[in-house]
Amino acid sequence: MISDISYIEQKKNTHLCFKLGTSQYAVNTSNVLEIMKLPALDYPQKLPNNIIGLLKYNNFVINVIDIRFYLNIEVTPYTANSELLIVKTDETIFGIITDKVIGIVPFESSRIDTIPFVDNKTIIDSIYKENQNTVFIINIYSIENLLKQTVNVDNVDIQALFPSDAASVSIMKHRMQEITEKSTLSLMSEGLHTKKKLISFNLNNDLYCIELDYVKEVLKDTTITNVPGTPDFVEGIMNLRGDYITVINIKKFLNINKEDKKTDIEKNPVIIVNANDMVLAFLIDKINELFEVQEDKIMGSGESYFASEFILNDVPYTILNIEKIFTDKRIIVTDM
Repeated sequence: MISDISYIEQKKNTHLCFKLGTSQYAVNTSNVLEIMKLPALDYPQKLPNNIIGLLKYNNFVINVIDIRFYLNIEVTPYTANSELLIVKTDETIFGIITDKVIGIVPFESSRIDTIPFVDNKTIIDSIYKENQNTVFIINIYSIENLLKQTVNVDNVDIQALFPSDAASVSIMKHRMQEITEKSTLSLMSEGLHTKKKLISFNLNNDLYCIELDYVKEVLKDTTITNVPGTPDFVEGIMNLRGDYITVINIKKFLNINKEDKKTDIEKNPVIIVNANDMVLAFLIDKINELFEVQEDKIMGSGESYFASEFILNDVPYTILNIEKIFTDKRIIVTDM
């Protein structure tokens, strides 16, 4: 893996971005344990108003919050498509509800502006500006302190914010049962060196993973320019803030393209992968979860493109061997 100063700085400033209403927010990926669709939450009668529910997560009962209560802005109803971030500090694990996760983005230090006069009750301590876009960066350690306090919110029926139609309730209950049954993740702060943080995605109907240390960015759609005369697994190039990056159709490269039907590749997400002083974009079918898995649950460490695998909730995942892919002669020739 790359270990130079620029890489370390990049990882320090890599954030997971999400939307709430019309605004965009971000948390540092080093604090994110998992992304999931909103499950059913427990709601005891005496919860403080800043907590929208409780979730049993890997033998912990964690608080789930809506940051809009801390920001004194309107809280709109949730849907079964709302997404939950599971985040951690040194001492606490809790959930943050979002409307939609946008992706993983490295922030340039020069574009981050610190907000003056913040205190330990201010959950936004800096903003990131790029072109006309503003992203509010959340200080989850301030949230950790605020969770020990009560935020008084008048005339808000928390339970009424959740969908009540039968289909949504059934889906959310099923998600809650799946989370309860998880047994392969251990999220205690001790022994983090025995875990790998992974991002999972679909290629056809199969699940694959890449270690997060290799991931520079995740984009849910992009514009790809075809380059004549390249191998069939090269979809073209993309412009990422002034840098041109080769886009690899990873299914074609790995010879697992089982589907013949044509799709609009520009609607497919890409994972920007950084290794061996080279950057490539992997075109995939669907982005799934970000999570940690214990190394002793991972089987195999071969020299093939499919380095190892593990089983989570009876579902097999394959971890791609990024070092093998990036040293393939076909990749070296086509990266320009």
